Order: sequence, then C-alpha cells, then structure tokens
Amino acid sequence: PLAARPPGRVRARPAAGRRAFTRGRLGGTMAEEAKRLAACAAVDKHVQNNQVLGIGSGSTIVHAVHRLAERVKEENLTIVCIPTSFQARQLILQNGLTLSDLDRHPELDVAIDGADEVDSHLNLIKGGGGCLTQEKIVAGYAKCFIVIADYRALTKNFGGAVELRMAVSKAGPVVTDNGNFILDWKFDRVHEWSEVNAAIKMIPGVVETGLFINMAEVVYFGMEDGSVSVREKQPH
Repeated sequence: PLAARPPGRVRARPAAGRRAFTRGRLGGTMAEEAKRLAACAAVDKHVQNNQVLGIGSGSTIVHAVHRLAERVKEENLTIVCIPTSFQARQLILQNGLTLSDLDRHPELDVAIDGADEVDSHLNLIKGGGGCLTQEKIVAGYAKCFIVIADYRALTKNFGGAVELRMAVSKAGPVVTDNGNFILDWKFDRVHEWSEVNAAIKMIPGVVETGLFINMAEVVYFGMEDGSVSVREKQPH
C-alpha cells in the first residue's frame, strides 16, 4: 500500500516558562496527555451499550481502549470489538474486551481510529503505523467513523518525495500485517486529495492508500492546555 506522510510533525511552541515536554498527570508527555483526553472524550460521547466497534491502531488508540474497558466494567456494557491490526487485537484481549471479526459482525456502529494528519475538511493522512489497508476496510463498514488525535496532527504542510519505508530493527523494508510494502509519499504542496487518492489507486500493484477521503464524521483533538477541540464534518 501507499502511505502518504508529511516530512515532519508540527510542534506547537510552548508558552514562556513552560517546558516543551511538560508532564501530564499520568506521567506522560504533554502530547500523550492530549491524546488521552481526546480519546476519553470520543469514547464517552460515541460509545453506547450493545454496539459493535471498530478499533483502530496506533498510540492514540491505546488510550481509547483503556477508557472503553473502564466503561465496560463500570457500566456493564455489552460491546464487541473488531480490530484493524495485530496491535489492536492484542489491546482488545489484554483489556478483557470481546473480540470478533467482520465475518461475524459485518455491520459496525462506530469505528474509532487515530490520524497522522487532518485537514480542514477532515480528510486524513494515515499509514504511519503501517495498518492503513485494514483500517480503511474497517472504517468503511462503520456507520460512523470517529478520529482522535493530538494538536500535532493539525497541519497543512507536505513535503515532496517518495521512498520505500525501511525497517529499523531488521534488514530490508517494512512488511505490513497484510504482507505488503509501504511507500511513503511526502507531498510538496496541498492537492485535491480525492483526485490524488483515485489516481494512486489506479497504479498497478497498489493495494491501498493512507488517504481517508470524506470518511471521518468528527475529529477529537487533545490540546496543549488540557482542553479537547472537536471538529465536525461540514455539509457541502
């Protein structure tokens, strides 16, 4: 699959006298605390009893699954979880949640996932964790696709080169859960992303892209000041 990623992350400048890596109340960095706040807000708002949920992948989803497990235990909720990756599957099992798959539960009420980048129209760039194909499949089966991120995902800057993603702890390229390679395309400018997505998918051999176009209904951003900013899809 083709995973589109920016060349870097936008770092919000810390206020005077504040360290860039301020500790949150759970002992993590400011960004991790922001992710936790956004995840909790999204789970509390959108998860109800007797739902089938799609569980995304990545660091933000860890906080969402922890909050989901808390609510299941505290409120005695009946929830079925569909994973998008091996990591998501392990998170579901480790937190004592009910695991299933799309064969048994092809209709999902809500899918919750993170994003590498989010634009003003809620188009997403995903694929940093290499699970973009399964993430897009699961999101496509959901009635509502919810995204959680921290303030660093709010950006409009893209770089301009394509490279094969190489592994860190082994020789050779990264291989995804589906057995595919990943090309990271760093864009040099903002494009019409629906056209880019369609054009890339027409290339022979491409399985999927990390562009999630017109899929997210709402995005929860955990902010530096401890608040949660909510951005909803606007009607065209």
